[in-house]
Amino acid sequence: MQKLFKSCYEMDKQCYDVYGLTEDILMEHAALGMAQYIWQKFPRYEGGIIDEKDIKTVLIVAGPGNNGADGIALARLLFGYYRVKLHMPFGLKSDMAKKQFERVKDFNIEIVDGIENADIIVDAIYGAGLNREIDKQTRELLVEMKMMNAHCIACDIPTGLDESGVPIPQAFYADVTITMGSLKEALYSDYAKEYVGDIICVDLGVHRWKYEVGFEASAMLLESSDIRLPSRDFMKTTHKGSFGHAAIFCGEKEGAGIIAATAASRFGAGLTTLVVHEHISPPPFLMHATVVPQNASALAIGMGLGDHFEQAFLEKYIINSHLPVVLDADAFYSEVLLTILSQKERDVVITPHPKEFSVMWEKLTGECLSVEEIQQHRFEVVRRFNARYPHVTLLLKGANMLMMQEERLYVNPLGSSKLSKGGSGDVLSGLIVSLLAQGDTGIEAAIHGSLALTMAAKRYSGASYAMLPTDIIEALESLEES
Repeated sequence: MQKLFKSCYEMDKQCYDVYGLTEDILMEHAALGMAQYIWQKFPRYEGGIIDEKDIKTVLIVAGPGNNGADGIALARLLFGYYRVKLHMPFGLKSDMAKKQFERVKDFNIEIVDGIENADIIVDAIYGAGLNREIDKQTRELLVEMKMMNAHCIACDIPTGLDESGVPIPQAFYADVTITMGSLKEALYSDYAKEYVGDIICVDLGVHRWKYEVGFEASAMLLESSDIRLPSRDFMKTTHKGSFGHAAIFCGEKEGAGIIAATAASRFGAGLTTLVVHEHISPPPFLMHATVVPQNASALAIGMGLGDHFEQAFLEKYIINSHLPVVLDADAFYSEVLLTILSQKERDVVITPHPKEFSVMWEKLTGECLSVEEIQQHRFEVVRRFNARYPHVTLLLKGANMLMMQEERLYVNPLGSSKLSKGGSGDVLSGLIVSLLAQGDTGIEAAIHGSLALTMAAKRYSGASYAMLPTDIIEALESLEES
């Protein structure tokens, strides 16, 4: 688990005021971090070690400010090891950019007037904190850079992403983003995922923990090593009731409920029952009943629900229950089920995608938020919900799932496009209710259920378009803790 911050400006200031470092020192380490990545990935020319014709070409596109200064410093560090070309389309404006250029004047670095072919392109035009729409010249530059068949590196953050991680209106497509000092929230917006590539954080003259000390993270970034899987190894004398009983409401689209229940059973629930309105034919390992079993330990409702159950039935078995509950899908269209959000004495986990969140938010507050507004401000939207319902665990689905409860915000960045298929969300609900049934808190169930979903999807080896919910469920059995 790693810390995320909205901004690193105050941490930079601490380096100056407390540690006695200078802007120059921080910049040198930023450039060195990028250089070390390039040195490790691409062979360096060191006089005869590789054929001169195989020397890699690096094109650095430097902006007028300190991000551009980082790029110019990088050019100096790479000089002699690669063919280095420097393009400065907007001139130099910041004092540090001018100082860094003075230092490379005596180097034989080729200054070019446009985007040229290169093996490696470094975007050092604009960094974090961009708060205005990029101009036409910058947009044209980004298009030209994208057309090059090169390994693309973004310095700190891809040019064109604003302080919320939203392209304004477009951004640099990076294979890797090398960010400085600490990880920024903006790198983990759903929009940013399309542009950032792999994300590497490099130190700025002090170890990262020292750089971050004294500052509270705005969110925590989950990693695969954070997963805690259900385990029975520590218990010797058990029975099926020892591992909870998940009751899952099976509605009009019964397949959704069956998928969720299958996932719950696979993920360790000792018993799983489908609560049905009429006769169905579930797999033999799933029970079904027309009421919630008395020994149930967690509930899930909404997946394929429709208008299958009468209000009195829902009030008796869901609203008036004390059991932990997962709300998904059709539950967000039900004013009856949404009253659960006011129940502070029970664990409630909700798992909307942006459209469902939009519907729910309007029902709860009267405010209409479009899907686009939600996607542009995902972190802010999740925090606004948490301010109203701090006891509820919200999991906002997306390319990077956000989870929050009691002011604790977590980001799962491990999702992939393989999960963009009907049924994936039903699997997630099943995983979460299974963990609730086994005794996890709401936020624990959301964290570990989301990690299990994304890690199982990652294990699928077939074509990216071919994965089914059943493939995710089958992969659960091979998950391992780090």
